[in-house]
Amino acid sequence: MTVGTGVISGASVAHERATVDDLERASLDSQRAAVERLCSVPAVEEAYVLQTCNRVEAYVVTGNEADGRAALDVFFESVPDRVVTDLGHEESLRHLMRVAAGLESLVVGEDQILGQVGDAFEDARAATGIGPVLDAGVTKAIHVGERARTETAINEGSVSLATAAVRLADEAVGVDGAEALVVGAGDMGRIAAKTLADDAAHLTVANRTRERAEQLAETLGAETEVVGVDDLEEAADRANVVVTATASTDYVLDATTLADAGDTFVVDIAQPRDVSPSAADLSHVFVRDIDDLESVTDENRKQRAEAATVVEEMIDIEFDRLLAQYKRKRADKVISAMYESAERVKASELDRALDEADFDDEQRAVVESMADAIVNQLLAAPTKSLRDAAEDDDWSTINTALQLFDPEFDAEEENGPGAGVSVDPREIPEGVREEMSNAVLDQLSDD
Repeated sequence: MTVGTGVISGASVAHERATVDDLERASLDSQRAAVERLCSVPAVEEAYVLQTCNRVEAYVVTGNEADGRAALDVFFESVPDRVVTDLGHEESLRHLMRVAAGLESLVVGEDQILGQVGDAFEDARAATGIGPVLDAGVTKAIHVGERARTETAINEGSVSLATAAVRLADEAVGVDGAEALVVGAGDMGRIAAKTLADDAAHLTVANRTRERAEQLAETLGAETEVVGVDDLEEAADRANVVVTATASTDYVLDATTLADAGDTFVVDIAQPRDVSPSAADLSHVFVRDIDDLESVTDENRKQRAEAATVVEEMIDIEFDRLLAQYKRKRADKVISAMYESAERVKASELDRALDEADFDDEQRAVVESMADAIVNQLLAAPTKSLRDAAEDDDWSTINTALQLFDPEFDAEEENGPGAGVSVDPREIPEGVREEMSNAVLDQLSDD
């Protein structure tokens, strides 16, 4: 375990290795509930969970990597090992930056992921899963995501999974003049609807909450029909292009819903899926999902290759800054222990000196001020040395300082057996204490 902080362990089930079926097995009812579940594991100090259309990821902070890996193995036990990517401490930090910047997205540079990372952060915080380690890591990832979008062209053209879905439908059957149906009025549904509204002859938006669909329809600037899920079958009968992206945990379209539809091209970008596998048995219905978007996203990846290189360089710099930030915090723990130890000695010696002399209030203030100045001057050089040691990964020096200044520090726990013995600095020889007291008194007399 590194000094002053825990170790991050991460696990990712994402589109690069996982199929839609795998993602469905890994899907969660709630990010917040998932964080609470991880935090219920005794060894877990912090936790963060992110779920999107094409990824489910979990991160924990524990005292050692083995405990973190064990907690994540249980968390993803329903998913085949072959689709789970394990991430160590530094790998997790770098990966989170890449995710927030859009480099790990199916559609490179898409904007929605940054908001999703932020929403997951708030869910984890609400579940009391965020502590100092993940707070710094996720905050840095969000910062990188914001920089990537404001300082590079990584998101040029308002790309998203929803626009890729519409493009796939356009390449397959054409959306110009189509009768289009969008199921879901969330972020993805909103983008799909806005994209389709430009070319479709007629657009219908279906949503469980009709009011939300009506709010979306008002922003489209075109005649848009709004229906509830109860009228979904009738709307599907009229449509020849369907994009579905709800947050439902149940199927919203199946063989029964689409039985009387004509030739219909359906793109399902929901996770878990909105369209039942039974719909694929209908000869007039053509269902595509996230796994089928590769042709569109490959083109997107090539177009953004140059911007991605710039973002990669940005991540390298921000990653080094984050590691330095963690190191400073570890050094601060030692420095704090050093100052607390010095304050104990100072207080003890001041009490002795002031008890032995008959000082008025002004003289007492002079003595106390001088004692503070002595402590600060004596510790200035060690403070700088400890910060330099942390920057240079000189944990031997850090741990030695902890042993000297923190009597409760367990060197064996931090570094393994034989790391050293604790020394209580309060055990200063009587003669030395007397000399210190006399020096203070002499200085006061000179003043």
